[in-house]
Amino acid sequence: MKYALLAFLFSTFAGISSAQAATLSVSPSGGTFSVGSTYSVSILLNTEGESINVIDIGLRFPSDKIQLISPSTGQSIVEVWTSPPRFNNQKGEIKLQGGIPGGINVSRGLVTNLTFRVRQVGTAILRFEDVSRVLLNDGKGTDVLKDIRSGIYDFVLPPPAGPLVVSETHPDSALWYPNPNVVFRWEGDPAAQGYSYEVSDNPVDLPDDISEGIRTGITYRSLSDGVHYFHIKSLRGGSWGGITHFAFNIDTTPPAEFPIEISPRKRTTRPIPIISWETTDKYSGLDHYEIKLIKLSGPLPSPSDSSESQSLFIEATSPYTPTLELGKYEVVVRAYDKAGNYQEEKEKIEVVQAFFQVISGEGIRVTSRVTVSWLLVGLIGFILIGLLSFLGWHAWKWHRRIEGKIAGGALQDPVISARLAELKEGQARNAKSLAIFLLLITLSWGSLGAHVAEARELQLSPPLVTLVSENITNEELFYIGGKSEIPGGEIVIYLQNTQTGETLNLKAPVDKTGNWFYSHSQFLPSGQYILWAQNKSGEELSAPSPQVKMTATQTAIQFGSSRLSYETLYLIFSLILLVLVLGLLTFIGFHTYHGRKKHFRFRKEMQEVEEAIRRGLAVLRRDIEAELAVVNKVKLSKTLADEEDRKEKQLLQDLEWIEKEIGKEILDVEHLE
Repeated sequence: MKYALLAFLFSTFAGISSAQAATLSVSPSGGTFSVGSTYSVSILLNTEGESINVIDIGLRFPSDKIQLISPSTGQSIVEVWTSPPRFNNQKGEIKLQGGIPGGINVSRGLVTNLTFRVRQVGTAILRFEDVSRVLLNDGKGTDVLKDIRSGIYDFVLPPPAGPLVVSETHPDSALWYPNPNVVFRWEGDPAAQGYSYEVSDNPVDLPDDISEGIRTGITYRSLSDGVHYFHIKSLRGGSWGGITHFAFNIDTTPPAEFPIEISPRKRTTRPIPIISWETTDKYSGLDHYEIKLIKLSGPLPSPSDSSESQSLFIEATSPYTPTLELGKYEVVVRAYDKAGNYQEEKEKIEVVQAFFQVISGEGIRVTSRVTVSWLLVGLIGFILIGLLSFLGWHAWKWHRRIEGKIAGGALQDPVISARLAELKEGQARNAKSLAIFLLLITLSWGSLGAHVAEARELQLSPPLVTLVSENITNEELFYIGGKSEIPGGEIVIYLQNTQTGETLNLKAPVDKTGNWFYSHSQFLPSGQYILWAQNKSGEELSAPSPQVKMTATQTAIQFGSSRLSYETLYLIFSLILLVLVLGLLTFIGFHTYHGRKKHFRFRKEMQEVEEAIRRGLAVLRRDIEAELAVVNKVKLSKTLADEEDRKEKQLLQDLEWIEKEIGKEILDVEHLE
């Protein structure tokens, strides 16, 4: 009977009303417990004056921190359990389902007691799942759960029972450190005959009873990432004392690599793109993200821009929506874990101006200021085609004129011969200048090598390069940045073109935190480059940093101080091609329209001519036949009759021939249309 009633109550879960009255809570809601110990919590129900008859509770707990020993249902307001309380220590789940036939109204009703064992230091939250329900005893199964109150618990190691332990490398057991080498020191005891200690992954391991000596410190090197524990006890009077447990955390692995996604696309006309990223960290967990946008093109930065303000990353969350000016940018995102390790990823983005927009009823809008009307667009197209035709005609005439001069022996002209001799002398002078230039480069290289060799004798450490544009184009600005041990100092940067040997000496200030950053104010010629840097303090220079290779690929043509990108050339050629195509389409459409119009008029006239000829031939046949009939009536003799018959036949044959030939000519004319 009870199970039938419970089944009926569960079958009414879908019935929902506006009543909200019950509260589920955990008691105690907090506390601090030592690793290895057990503690109990109670799940309590407050119906707040309402009568309830069914509960369905889901609980979650961190299985790496605590484990459920067993739930207790000895004392509970639940009279009928649909199934024994279920728990999964691997997933950290607890399920409780039961009913109270007849209902119950309580302010602090005990549902169950739960006993946990503490496995690891840290913090654990025992929380109710969203699927938890408390059903009203109203025959409808109304869910009246309005509030849930979870529990938060802190877990620590047992209080030291042995020597007092400290670590100068990993002093705080709650923090993560990127150092795999750990140093421990403990308080010495004059009466101690020895110490036994070990490192393990178990928070409450017991060291063996073998003495490691009477020293009061130990260093462990190259330990693995994760949570570790140092255990130590001392030997006094032939007996081993209590144990001290010391937790320490190591994480030398940066977060996982991750892609940077840019919406709507990497090349966009949208000045506020959406930059998104996401990654994970295996051990200490993610702490925060930092982002930096480095401008690679557009208005060139002033020398003051390569200063302390540019060297800063800013903390950000994904998605990030900056407001950008026109130009190319390098997006650099760093993901930091709680140990301070970071993973750096880069992506390029370009914000461009929409070259033109088609405005219905107006014309074509060029950039954001000028709108060209449709009439003017057509006029410009025809003018451009005419201009190109004119230039092509002149180029053809010029080419023919040159060919004529060559064929006529113009190259044998004394004046031209003298010009060629001057050209050869200029080439010889250029060759000498090039040799002198190469000699100067060699001497500069030698002096630079001597300078570097001298710098190696100094005690300054080289700067650390952490940020560099390894592959750019010759229409993008290169940058380099990193760390220095001399806050407020200066970094000397060397940029060498490996094809020409030309070397640039550049300088960047170091901010108060030791960060430095340099962004070049000019575009580099295409080619292969190597970069290195030195710390400078006064007149002293450090050893050079490791060399970094960089490639500047050619994507722009230079005309003196002006630059024209391949992309712009492609756009110009595309526009010219578009104009020519539009012109040809207009030409074809014009002639097609007028040709069809004339074709229809011609066909109509031909039909009228054909009809007139046919009517004329019919009239002619009729008249001839009438004449022949009259002649037949007045035949005078047999000889005359024979002659008339012969002429009649000949006349009829000629008439048929005329009809046939005229019809054939008409068909030929129609086919020639």
